[in-house]
This record gives sequence, C-alpha cells and structure tokens, in this order.
Amino acid sequence: MQIVSCAKKEAFKSESFKTNSGWGYSISYKDKIIIKQSIIPVINDNKSFSTEEDALKTADLVVKKLKQNLSPTVTKNELILLKIKL
Repeated sequence: MQIVSCAKKEAFKSESFKTNSGWGYSISYKDKIIIKQSIIPVINDNKSFSTEEDALKTADLVVKKLKQNLSPTVTKNELILLKIKL
C-alpha cells in the first residue's frame, strides 16, 4: 500500500487497496475516508483498475481537484490523458 502526503498539515491522503479483480483507491480527509473507489469511474463496465499505479494516478488527480475546491468527478478524457487502461 502506498500513502501519499505532501506539505505539513496536509489533510488529504490517498491509499490503494486490492479488490477481487484489481485495484481501487480511497481518499481520506483528516483520517476519515471521504471517497472509496473500487471500480474505474465513468466507464460502462464495473471493473477495477488493472494496476495499483493506475488507481494511485487517478487518486492523485482527485486529490489535486479537491485541493483546488473543484468537484472530484473524473472524466473519461482525464483517464485517457493519465493513460489509465480502460
């Protein structure tokens, strides 16, 4: 499992976790899980990320959006730009 944190007093933390068919991620805020994503968002299939790296890259994008007070919604185009295997 990888824990990502930045500057001191960083409130958001992302972690990967193993699913039955791959990987997912969770994002915590002040030690409380606010997002738990076990499947790839915005695609028609209910499948997990194929690699831990893909899950963490997506989690990092969501954290970046949250830090900017943007919606944590991920688009299909963003997943393609991140080179996430769909």
